[in-house]
Amino acid sequence: MIDHTKPNLNFDKIEPASLRHKAYITLQKAIIELDFKPGELLKKSELCKSLGISRTPLSEAIALLVQDGLVEVVPQAGTYVARFSIDELKEGAFIREALEVAAIKKLASSITDQNLIELRRNLRLQRAYIDDKDIQGFYGLDSKFHSIILNATGFRKLSRLADTAWMNVNRVRRLLLPVPGRIEATYVEHKEIFSALEQRDTIQSEKVLKEHLRKLMTFVAPLEKNHPEYFLMS
Repeated sequence: MIDHTKPNLNFDKIEPASLRHKAYITLQKAIIELDFKPGELLKKSELCKSLGISRTPLSEAIALLVQDGLVEVVPQAGTYVARFSIDELKEGAFIREALEVAAIKKLASSITDQNLIELRRNLRLQRAYIDDKDIQGFYGLDSKFHSIILNATGFRKLSRLADTAWMNVNRVRRLLLPVPGRIEATYVEHKEIFSALEQRDTIQSEKVLKEHLRKLMTFVAPLEKNHPEYFLMS
């Protein structure tokens, strides 16, 4: 059973033109981090009060979240956090793999010492967070590890594209991190990716990255069985 405390959504007074964006970013983060669970009803009156905004910017923010696939509006029923779709998770994982494999193939032969320093530092922090049993902290470093690889290509839009494709996958990953042994295994896989990059071995870098990314979907089937309420019916 996952027990998340509802987030404090209050933010300081800002210009009206920014209210929609601020609400969108705040709610997007809360949904991805499972502060609002899949299938949960979003009560607009409570959200308006928590965010300190009127219904218009909130409705505009929700429209953007619908485009992200994070929220579903059911006429005459309400606004709900979207449940997971196996097909959409597979598609997101496919797109992310295509982007990240292309990135690592480009990077492996040209990675700089500074890139390696950033990755090595990230791995040291990962180890510390694992030892401290800080799951959420490790999750952030996991995402950062992959962002370093994507950003090191020099393509500024790549990381954003990958994050967009990965948005719902990021949500389901939050359920996987408490799986016994998964965090430690993820850390080992990251070390293997780093080692291949350090050796500037393009073939091995691509191989271990693919193996790492494909592990995710092997955990989704039992997750769907254990938490059917979070998934759309097949």
